[in-house]
Amino acid sequence: MTRSETAQQYFKSGFNCSQSVLGVFAHDLGISKDSCLKIACGFGGGIARQQHICGAVTGAVMALGLKFGKGSNDDDAKKLFTYEKTQVLLEEFRQKHKSVNCRELLQGLDMIKDSEKIKELGLFQSLCPGYVKDAVEITEKLLKD
Repeated sequence: MTRSETAQQYFKSGFNCSQSVLGVFAHDLGISKDSCLKIACGFGGGIARQQHICGAVTGAVMALGLKFGKGSNDDDAKKLFTYEKTQVLLEEFRQKHKSVNCRELLQGLDMIKDSEKIKELGLFQSLCPGYVKDAVEITEKLLKD
C-alpha cells in the first residue's frame, strides 16, 4: 500500500485530514505515529472545523517543518528553506484544487451550518480523500528534494 493510500485509510477510519497526512510521515520524521496524530488533531476541518487552511495541507506543512524546520540551535537558513518548501506545497496544491481553503474546497459550504448538506452530498467521502492523497504525494516529493 502506498503512503497516500495509507493516509486515505486513516481518514476513512475516523482520523481527520490533518492527522491522516502527518501520521503517515511519522517514521520518516523520527516521531511516533501517536504523537503525530495528537499534534495534528486540532488542525482538522481547517483548524477545529473553522474551515481555514485545509487540514490535509496543514498536516503536510507540519511534516515539512519537522523535517526541515529551524530548531533552537539552528540558523535562519533552515526557517527560510522550510518557507520555500511550504510555498511550493501550497502552490502545487492550489494548482490541483484552485484553493487551499477548506470552505472553498467544500464548495463554499459551512461545515457547521451546512453539515446536513455536506453529508447529503457526500463531500467528506468524495472530495476529502483526494485532498489527503494529493497533500501526501506533494509532501513525499518535497521531502525527497
